[in-house]
Amino acid sequence: MAHPEISVVVTIFNEEGNIPPLLEAIYAALSSLSYELILVDDGSTDRSLEKMKALANERTKILVFNKNYGQTTALAAGIDHSNGQYIVTMDGDLQNDPSDIPMMLEMAKKEDWDVVAGRRANRQDGFVLRKLPSKMANWLIRTTTKVYLSDYGCSLRIYKAQIAQNMGLYGELHRFIPVLARQEGARMTEVDVKHHPRIHGTSKYGLSRTFKVIADLILMLFFQKYFQRPIHIFGTLGLLSLALGVLVNFYLLVVKLMGEDIWGRPILLVGSILVLGGIQLITTGIVAEIIVRTYFESQNKKTYTVKATHQGGQEAS
Repeated sequence: MAHPEISVVVTIFNEEGNIPPLLEAIYAALSSLSYELILVDDGSTDRSLEKMKALANERTKILVFNKNYGQTTALAAGIDHSNGQYIVTMDGDLQNDPSDIPMMLEMAKKEDWDVVAGRRANRQDGFVLRKLPSKMANWLIRTTTKVYLSDYGCSLRIYKAQIAQNMGLYGELHRFIPVLARQEGARMTEVDVKHHPRIHGTSKYGLSRTFKVIADLILMLFFQKYFQRPIHIFGTLGLLSLALGVLVNFYLLVVKLMGEDIWGRPILLVGSILVLGGIQLITTGIVAEIIVRTYFESQNKKTYTVKATHQGGQEAS
């Protein structure tokens, strides 16, 4: 279909046991809707692709990666190939329930939300390895980014197409999609959705992702506050460091003029490091500013987004 109402993007990596019931559930849930289904095979090494090909209907598109790139890249590819007015994302492990999609779509349309995020009301996962780390990560992300969602780990979400297609998904930023959407000015809400225990296959997540989440969170905070003006953080820190270094060195100069020996004092090393570090931070800020300007100007990107225009009683978005 050229322009369906919704595009459902499902990322798949070694889920051969889940493919038949997953597609059956999706087709049943969306039977009354104008939809397209985009399955992204993220380099599966089992029979997932074979089963997808065998069971795909005429509304299903399968994207096949030559290797495993990760969930974020798979989502980005699916979104890039979507034609729907709304885009739905979900995992392929059968823990998300496709029957929630019509309800979420209706909510997005009726209340004009840019993003409707799923919230796993009765999460069917182990407490120590899954729920506890997730709760801690959710609290940390909410507190630092000021994007107040209670469940960042639920992949079942629905977006207006213009929001999803402008988020810029790279690396492993799928955990921070609500933050990226908020940067695009999205109005978002949460709604309780069903959650099922994993029956087939094994989870691709573990405690090792904790450090990745923290690293990505630092990147998100930088994007939120300083992406368009990196000189504001590098320049501020650089000037502070440089000022402290100058004060330390001025003090040492006075001490030297008074006849005392300053060689070998640790504070001499501190002053030198502060001055050099300040100069380097300011230089880094200038270089970062040049890179940001190149990023926008070389691709004719704008530093703003026009949600709608009004003229003579007509509206164009």
